[in-house]
Amino acid sequence: MINKCILMGRLTRDPELRHTASNTPVTTFTLAVDRNVKRTNDNAQQTADFIDIVAWDAKADFAAKWFRKGQLVAVCGRLQSRKWQDNEGRNRVAFEVIADELHFAESKRDSDSGYSGQNYGGGYGQQAPASRSSYAQPVQPGPAIEADGFESLSDDSTELPF
Repeated sequence: MINKCILMGRLTRDPELRHTASNTPVTTFTLAVDRNVKRTNDNAQQTADFIDIVAWDAKADFAAKWFRKGQLVAVCGRLQSRKWQDNEGRNRVAFEVIADELHFAESKRDSDSGYSGQNYGGGYGQQAPASRSSYAQPVQPGPAIEADGFESLSDDSTELPF
């Protein structure tokens, strides 16, 4: 069986961090995920699905610390349903994605919030590097590396790099 969701969308609100009775962090937020554009009489109509996301433990702390409303993020996880009865006795069902991975999907320059477009160590539960400049180190040319950072290959097709 496979239960894998990969979503990219914008946060509709700031993530909400709570703790369970056993002090386990849990964060919830909603992603607005665009659908394909529908065209009717040459008028483009943009629609979106609003997907509830739940993150636990270190991922919950990461999302609460770095994610902000309007930010473009990517989430990998599994779809889960919950059933309950509301106050009027009606049976209700909610579908939500339980996050396994959280990633920034745009750079800080493109977003007014968040840390940066870099994903370090899978994106969650890691400490930020001491200096942001460590991401922007230029590639130093070496003996087999061109100035643009790519390795030069010989014309001999028997020397494959893999």
